[in-house]
Amino acid sequence: MASREETAKSTHRVLRISQLDTLELNKALEQLVWSQVTQCFHGFQPGLLVRFEPELKALLWLFLWRFTIYSKNATVGQSVLNIQYKNEFSPTLRYQPPSKNQKLWYAVCTIGGKWLEERCYDLFRNHHLASFGKAKQCVNFVVGLLKLGGLINFLIFLQKGKFATLTERLLGMRSVFCKAQNVREVGFEYMNRELLWHGFAEFLIFLLPLINIQKLKAKLSLWCIPLTGAPDGDSSLASSGKQCALCGEWPTMPHTIGCEHIFCYYCVKSSFLFDMYFTCPKCGTEVHSVQPLKSGIEMLEVNAL
Repeated sequence: MASREETAKSTHRVLRISQLDTLELNKALEQLVWSQVTQCFHGFQPGLLVRFEPELKALLWLFLWRFTIYSKNATVGQSVLNIQYKNEFSPTLRYQPPSKNQKLWYAVCTIGGKWLEERCYDLFRNHHLASFGKAKQCVNFVVGLLKLGGLINFLIFLQKGKFATLTERLLGMRSVFCKAQNVREVGFEYMNRELLWHGFAEFLIFLLPLINIQKLKAKLSLWCIPLTGAPDGDSSLASSGKQCALCGEWPTMPHTIGCEHIFCYYCVKSSFLFDMYFTCPKCGTEVHSVQPLKSGIEMLEVNAL
């Protein structure tokens, strides 16, 4: 019986990451709504929205609060993740939604607090009187205390897993699942396979740029088509000068790299600029210098052969 109760409690317990995800979803929704509102004022006089921006934001957040927390006991992010607020101060163990007073105080602390902070900032920025100096210090002190309280609450939340924000802790509004979550056994075979292939793909993406493809092709061509013999002298240049060793066409502006094969100037020059370790694809000779074909060998003689 005790084990069943423990498992039931664990199924109803909301994970910390889920509670943090709800906060991020709420922030994303607020930014999306506000961006849509600002686009409506693009055609008006510049600066018109700045004067009433805090009040307009407060009205929008109040509208969202009315149709989310007040009516459904959950924010938009919580509704997406099947989470809702529970009255932690209720003496019964059964689910009790937050009371109206808790919901109203939630609106005052979140919406009213943001509006008051923005308005005080604008007021102190536009007035530099001495009387506002003390009030500014008091407001900054209160804001600092709230920030410190939020930090302490977050550390407690990381340890206990309850009340992600200071407002939730003060009002006793705890996040629980709307429906009991079933305990599922997760198989990690598919996940391990995906991680393995993902790591292998990243390794190939890192390795392929380091491989000299042209040099590898030259080595493979040497192994597949062994050389029958290497002719010597200028006659060898003429015998192999009927076609470019790279493109296989009649060599345009014939050049050599120090072996018996002939190349088009643009073929060998572009290959050499692309790869400083370029080698002849026929014999594997490394490029020492790209030199034009010797003037003693005329292409007419080559053609005659």
